Amino acid sequence: MAIGVGTTGTTTQHSGAQKTDIRAMSIATMLFFMWGFLTCLNDILIPHLKGIFDLNYAQAMLVQFCFFSSYFIFALPAGKLVEWKGYKGTMVIGLLVMAAGAFLFLPASAAASFGLFLSALVILAAGITTLQVAANPYVANLGPPETSAARLNLSQAFNSFGTFVAPFFGSMFILAAAPMAPEKVRALSAAALQSYRTEQASSVRLPYVGIGLMLVLLAISFAVLKMPTMDFTRDIRPGELDATQNDSIWKHPILLAGAVAIFVYVGAEVSIGSFLVNYFGLPDIAAFSEKTAAKYVSLYWGGAMVGRFIGSWLLTKIRTSLVLGTAAVVAFGLVVTSILTHGHTAMWAILAVGLFNSVMFPSIFTVGLTGLGPLTSKGSSLMVAAIVGGALLPLAEGHLADLIGVQHAFVIPAVCYIYIALFGYFAGSRAEHEVGVA
Repeated sequence: MAIGVGTTGTTTQHSGAQKTDIRAMSIATMLFFMWGFLTCLNDILIPHLKGIFDLNYAQAMLVQFCFFSSYFIFALPAGKLVEWKGYKGTMVIGLLVMAAGAFLFLPASAAASFGLFLSALVILAAGITTLQVAANPYVANLGPPETSAARLNLSQAFNSFGTFVAPFFGSMFILAAAPMAPEKVRALSAAALQSYRTEQASSVRLPYVGIGLMLVLLAISFAVLKMPTMDFTRDIRPGELDATQNDSIWKHPILLAGAVAIFVYVGAEVSIGSFLVNYFGLPDIAAFSEKTAAKYVSLYWGGAMVGRFIGSWLLTKIRTSLVLGTAAVVAFGLVVTSILTHGHTAMWAILAVGLFNSVMFPSIFTVGLTGLGPLTSKGSSLMVAAIVGGALLPLAEGHLADLIGVQHAFVIPAVCYIYIALFGYFAGSRAEHEVGVA
């Protein structure tokens, strides 16, 4: 039977990683939901802030640039935090930092300041980064290494459930007030403009303060729960220190190729999601209002949710390399279809990409960490740092959209899927060979 590739050379202190710890995995999976929910709310914030502050596409993409830049800035420090505080302590700290970022939306909305909104997003993302560095390898190592890809896919499915729910939540609360037409906004006096911006920005207060309180409660609950400890972040086993003393994450080509794959995957997924509300509002695509378009964005992330539930089963039957490579090829075809067509064909083609995005992150992550052993924590930090692709590629697509339009700017994620397909077929096969998967 073909199986997914997992991380090797890892153990849990309580069970030797021979059996999946269902209770611990269930608890950790709650965190996947929360950061998925908050990350996807950016797709609703972007058109909302674009209208409030009269931004072009490149300026609006600063939301994603600031949010995902935090992954690059804070991923390596978060890896050190794991070594210092352990996985559970790191996850609690991550939740509290996320709560601080959510509470900062209150002064940002009161001042109607785009800069303050961006600052709040940086802090919120710093907390999410900390969670990702700890939670991804934690879940991957809660059971047998040969099923780690399937296990991580299952947790990522709940992450996708958060992304599925978020657009509905955002459309009800954040996009509740109808925006004024851009030409009317530009005609307002300075005082009237500030008043308008404050009124429009106030719609984010209640949602983000509520989210902040929920995160604090979750951090407290998580802190008092007993969780299994992991020993794969430190080299404390006899003989292992000498064996890895001269080793480095930079000597593992599969990990480095995986980091690039994470960079382009997150960049592609975020680039598409960030533009969907505006894309569906185009007259030759669907001509939807922002509130209606936001609900359709849920289908994009909902496809990822369904695909991850399917993928968690599929990866126990079919090799990870084949699943990942094929999903990327199909995603490439769907993006090209959306670029070359119009109307509902273009709309449904781009929405369907979410289904095939589903297996990419967890599969790339587990392939990239194959065989790292005591370097798993550092490898995880590098992979999470590569999520900075979600900052840079949407910004590049924003500049391109200002030049040639949103539809044709999707050529950027199309190219990304070509690389992911190559990584899946070639690096995935090599990783499977290393762990003896037929």
